[in-house]
Amino acid sequence: MADLLTELKNQGLALPKAPPPVASYVPAVSIHSGSMVFISGQLPFRDGQLMAAGLVGEHVSIEDAQRCAAQCALNGLAALEQEIGDLRRVRRVVRLGGFVACPPGFGDQPKVINGASDLLAKLMHDDGKHARAAVGVSSLPLNAPVEIEFTFLVD
Repeated sequence: MADLLTELKNQGLALPKAPPPVASYVPAVSIHSGSMVFISGQLPFRDGQLMAAGLVGEHVSIEDAQRCAAQCALNGLAALEQEIGDLRRVRRVVRLGGFVACPPGFGDQPKVINGASDLLAKLMHDDGKHARAAVGVSSLPLNAPVEIEFTFLVD
């Protein structure tokens, strides 16, 4: 494979300065060893019930959606513990993909997903900071307002 920087130059392209994050995440995470565990999308279930339902910005407030995102993070950690047996094996959060059910024109998806990102950073400090996407969608399973998938690095 050709050198990527040379190819960019040959195509008349230059890399811009990397843009800073616009919310509670880091732009990239490098992994040099360990095992990755991918956690499927988690909904904001608490005690077997969705915490809220409907579109964020119409039926669910941003604050309630942030609490839903935090619950998704707790549910993700529960799924991780079930998979690996001991959360002390977790080295870091690598990435999360956040989905927010919202109406057209809604632009506060990053604020909503911060509910999960902030909780993970609070629990794990720098190891809880992660790469992330926060995407608006027209609907989610069971009419949930938020769904989040996770990637963790474990020993």
